[in-house]
Amino acid sequence: MYYTQEGLNKLKAELEQLIVVERPAISQQIAEARDKGDLSENAEYDAAKNAQGMLELKIARLQEVIRGAKIIDESKLDNTKVLILCKVKIKNMHNKATMTYTLVPENEANLKEGKISINSPIARGLLGKKVGDTAEIQVPAGKVKFEIMEISR
Repeated sequence: MYYTQEGLNKLKAELEQLIVVERPAISQQIAEARDKGDLSENAEYDAAKNAQGMLELKIARLQEVIRGAKIIDESKLDNTKVLILCKVKIKNMHNKATMTYTLVPENEANLKEGKISINSPIARGLLGKKVGDTAEIQVPAGKVKFEIMEISR
């Protein structure tokens, strides 16, 4: 899977949090529950063991994602057309509203930050277009025409 350096750094930080903070906390919960006696009827022990299993699964999956991650080299991307990791300013031709989006890998999309998935209908409709081009894009409200106003990194 493709990531920006920022996105990969966030994954690594999450993994470190799980290993350094959460793993020892669950181990402590298991130890405390074990100290309470009979494990066969100890709900706290069972809950802590289940939480430990879920945490270890999450850690293993995150490690696998990080091992298979590929960093997108922004220096090799063309700035003259809309591609992944570009910031594109578009104008809705119907209501003249302008919006600015950054096209990112799906797992880094965050609409509050203006980052939309490269797989979203808007991004797919903009890909390959240049400044001044228009794109007719199917959105939930119907087809909308957008003009590409600006492309940057």
